[in-house]
Amino acid sequence: MDITDFYDTFFEEAEELLGDMERLLLELDVDEPDAEELNAIFRAAHSIKGGAGTFGFLVLQETTHILENLLDHTRRGELTLRRDIVDTFLEAKDMLHDQLNAYRNGEEPDQEAFERICKTLKQMALDELGGAEGTKAPKAKPAPEPVKEAETTASADGVNDSESDEEQETTLRVALLNVAEKDRGLLVEELAQLGSVIEQQGDDKRYEVTLKTAVSGEDIEAVMCFVIDAEQLEISAAEPVSTVAPAAQPVDQAPAEPAPAAPAETKSEAPPKPDASAPAKPPASSKDKKPQGGKPKGSGESSLRVPVDKVDQIINLVGELIITQSMLDQTASEIDGMTHSALHNGLNLLQRNARDLQEAVMSIRMMPMDYVFSRFPRLVRDLADKLNKDVELITEGKSTELDKSLIERIIDPLTHLVRNSLDHGIESPDEREAKGKPRGGKLTLSAQHQGGNILIEVIDDGAGLNRAKLLAKAESNGLAVSDSMSDDEVWQLIFAPGFSTAEQVSDVSGRGVGMDVVKRNIQAMGGHVEILSREGQGTTTRIVLPLTLAILDGMSIKVGKEVFILPLGTVLESLQPSRDDLYTMAGSDQLLKVRDEYLPVIALHQVLDIDNARTELTECIVVIVQGEGRRYALMVDDLIGQQQVVVKNLETNYRKVPGISAATILGDGSVALILDIADLHRLSRRKTVQPTHKSIKPTQEVLTS
Repeated sequence: MDITDFYDTFFEEAEELLGDMERLLLELDVDEPDAEELNAIFRAAHSIKGGAGTFGFLVLQETTHILENLLDHTRRGELTLRRDIVDTFLEAKDMLHDQLNAYRNGEEPDQEAFERICKTLKQMALDELGGAEGTKAPKAKPAPEPVKEAETTASADGVNDSESDEEQETTLRVALLNVAEKDRGLLVEELAQLGSVIEQQGDDKRYEVTLKTAVSGEDIEAVMCFVIDAEQLEISAAEPVSTVAPAAQPVDQAPAEPAPAAPAETKSEAPPKPDASAPAKPPASSKDKKPQGGKPKGSGESSLRVPVDKVDQIINLVGELIITQSMLDQTASEIDGMTHSALHNGLNLLQRNARDLQEAVMSIRMMPMDYVFSRFPRLVRDLADKLNKDVELITEGKSTELDKSLIERIIDPLTHLVRNSLDHGIESPDEREAKGKPRGGKLTLSAQHQGGNILIEVIDDGAGLNRAKLLAKAESNGLAVSDSMSDDEVWQLIFAPGFSTAEQVSDVSGRGVGMDVVKRNIQAMGGHVEILSREGQGTTTRIVLPLTLAILDGMSIKVGKEVFILPLGTVLESLQPSRDDLYTMAGSDQLLKVRDEYLPVIALHQVLDIDNARTELTECIVVIVQGEGRRYALMVDDLIGQQQVVVKNLETNYRKVPGISAATILGDGSVALILDIADLHRLSRRKTVQPTHKSIKPTQEVLTS
C-alpha cells in the first residue's frame, strides 16, 4: 500500500473543504455569526491540516494550523469578527488553494507567499488577541512525525489555541475493520507517527491497536480517513497501560472521542473553562463531515469516486447499445409480428431496458448548478467592493442539473456576464438613489429545466441597455445598422467582436473582448444566448443549453434522398405555405409571412446542394426553426418523425462541415447529419454552395468504422 495512491483523494476532498470554507465565510453575519457555521469552518481547516500532515505537505499544514488557531478563537467568542477579518480569512483560503495546487503539480509552494500570509495571520493574532508572532517556516523535507509536530508547535507559534495543551497523553484503542493484512503495516506505521503503539492484535475483520498519544481521537480520524474509509475505523478510550496523567488532570477528562459516535453531541458554542487542558473537540456531524473519504458512521449512503474518462466510456458504450437496439427494431419491423411474436416482445423489453439504462448512465454525469453558482458570491463581493457598489447576489435553481461536460464549460461565459452586469449594468449607489432606486443593486443567477434544455439567466436591476448609444457605437465601428432594426437585433450587437460601450478601459472591462467569446462558447455547446432589456429597469441575459451533448431529442426530416436531424429545441412548428405568403426581396432573398412576421427562407436543397429535392416552395413543407434568437423558415420535402439520437462528434471523427453541428447513426445503419440552424442561414446568405451530398459517403465510412 503506497500512501501516494491517496494523494488524489486528499486533493479532491481538500478542494471541496476549501470551497465549503469560502461559502461559509461569505455567508457569515459578522454581527451575529452562527455558531454551527463557525464550527464547520473550523472543522474544514482542521481536517485539511490533519491530511496535509499525514502526506508530509508541511507548508500547507503549517498555514492551515495558524488559520485553524484563529478560527478556534473565533468560534469560542474570543475573537470578534469584522469584515476585514473575514477578508483576511478569505485571503488565507486563497493561499491554501495555491499551496494545494502546487503540491498537486509536484512542486513546492511559494515560500515568500507562505511567509507573507503567516505574518499577516500572526499579526492579526497579536492585534486582536495579544499573542506573540514568530513561527518558523517548515523545513523543505517532511519531518518524521508531521502531524505530531503540528500539534506541539502551537506554543511556538505564539498563538494560544485549544491544542497547545495536548502534551497530556492518553491511551486510545484504534480498531481497523476489514483491512487486509498486506495493508495493515502502513496503517500501523501512520498511527505510530501519532503516538506510541503499545499493543496490536486481531485479524482481517478487526485489528486493534492500542496507542498512547497526545493527539485527540478526532485528529486521528481526520488523518486516517484520507487513507481508509470512515466505516473501517473505530476509536475508543482504553485503560492506561503505563504512567497516568497528573492528579490535577485525570485521564478520564482528556479528550475521549470514540471517532464519530453520537453525532448529535456536536455543538460547542459555549467556550470551555480557561484552565481546561486539551478541551475535547466535538466530532463533526454527518452533514458537515465531507472530508472523511467514506460515509459517516450510521449513514446508509456511500459514494465512489470514478475517473470521468471511465464514465465517458460507459456512456459511449450505452450509446452504441442504443444504436444496435434501433437496428434490431428496424430489422424486426420487416418480420411478421404474428409468427415471431416472442421476438417482438423480447425486442420491446430490450428497448425499455436500454432506455432505462441510458437514463441511469446519463444521470451519473449530471451535476447541480450549485457547482457553478457557488463560485460567484466571492466574485460579486470582491468586484462590488472594487467598483464601490452595493450588490446583493441571489441564486435560484441551484439543484437544477446539467451535464458535467457542459457545467465546466459554462463557468467562463457566466463569469463574463456577471462582470458585465456589475460594471456596466448596476449603477453606483448615488446614481441609483438619484433615480429613486434602492442604493443596493440586485444580481440574480437562476437555472431551470425547460423541456430538453436548461435555461440559465443573469438578471440585474441596473440601467438597462441604451438603444441609441448601441446603434451609434456600432455605426462608428463600421457595423451595418439601421433604425428599423428590432430591439432584439440591437441587443445582439454587444456580441460583435471588439464592441464595447465603456467610456474607458479598466481591468474589469472595456477592451471589447469577452462578449463575442461568450456567444461563440455557448454556440459551441449547442446553445444560444438571448438578451432582454428595458432602459432604466435592468437587463436579463438568457442562455439556453441542451441538458447533455451525448443524447439529443431530434426531428427527422427528408430532403431528396437524404435524412437530416433538427434539434427538437430549435423546432417551433411546421406548415404548408401558400404563394400569397411568399415575398421576394432585392436579389434572390425570399421571406415567408407567418402571422404578420416575415421570416427568411432557407432552401435546404440549395444550401447543401442536394439533388432530386423539391424546389417549389408551395410543394414543400416549411419548418419554423430558431437559432441565435432569430426565426427562419426551413424548406424540407418530408417530416419523418421525432426520435432520440446518440450524438457523434463529426469534427473529431471526420472534419468540420459548414451548416452541420454533429452526426448520428440511424436504425438502418446510415448516417444522418444534425443541422446547425444559424450556420445554415449564414451559408444561405453567402450563397456559398457546399456539396454536402458528396461529403456524406466518406462521413458514413468514418463514423461506422
